[in-house]
Amino acid sequence: MMPVAFKKQLSPVLQDGFVLKRSVFQTCLELYPMEEWNLLMQKINKLNRFKKKNNDFIRRFTAGVKVVEIDSAGRLLIPKDLISFAGITKELVLSSAVNIVEIWDKNQYEKAIDDVTVDFADLAEEVMGFDEDVNQG
Repeated sequence: MMPVAFKKQLSPVLQDGFVLKRSVFQTCLELYPMEEWNLLMQKINKLNRFKKKNNDFIRRFTAGVKVVEIDSAGRLLIPKDLISFAGITKELVLSSAVNIVEIWDKNQYEKAIDDVTVDFADLAEEVMGFDEDVNQG
């Protein structure tokens, strides 16, 4: 069941449906609004399929992809194979990830957020600490 506030935020894209897939980097699921999925597929369709690594990537990236809808009661049916992949047991977490929604088992999510091997300050500096606005020349 989608929380009401979440469903309201998604209301502009509800009628188009969604794509649900395995995450590449985490043991969670990714829920793409159809428009976002189509934009991503445009990029993937530009890959040269005569290169083995591209073919392998496309096959693995799209493995288990499901087109899903949120019903009028705000429910999203997650197929059993994807529930198993994400290790979803009883409670889950919906996490906004810019243009998609990540769906996590609650315990897995908390472990990922609390991962002590990643120093968030160092990560933030590396990812966001660039000075793009500064004139270099």
